[in-house]
Formats: sequence, C-alpha cells, structure tokens
Amino acid sequence: MSGTSILNQIRRFRFERGEMTQEALAQACSVTRQTIIALEAGRYAPSLELAFRIARAFGVGVEDVFQWKETE
Repeated sequence: MSGTSILNQIRRFRFERGEMTQEALAQACSVTRQTIIALEAGRYAPSLELAFRIARAFGVGVEDVFQWKETE
C-alpha cells in the first residue's frame, strides 16, 4: 500500500526573503507560529487555502513551495 508525503521549501524561502521569521510568515498567513513550525518539520500538511497563502506570501507558485512525493 502506498502513502503520500508533502515536502516543502518554506524554510529555504524564508531565508531567501531576508531571513523572514516564522512569526512574520505566520502573521502574513493568519496562522500561529506553531503551525509554521509543524509545516517546516513535515509534521503537518497544509490545507489548500493555507498552501496558497504561504506561496503568495513568498510571491511564488504553490508548487514552488510544496511538492507531493508518492512513497512506497
């Protein structure tokens, strides 16, 4: 049986944007810093709406930030 995994580049984009803090990103996306921490650690897959909010905060497309990886 296969599972799925959502990978993300949130940390990389934060640092490419002048070391944006987790708190600043959280405020820009109307979520808590804990949500951003969980996303960066791969412990949480965002809703579609949140994925779009995060991508827009960085000025990039959703697939630039999030990748779907099929696992065995």
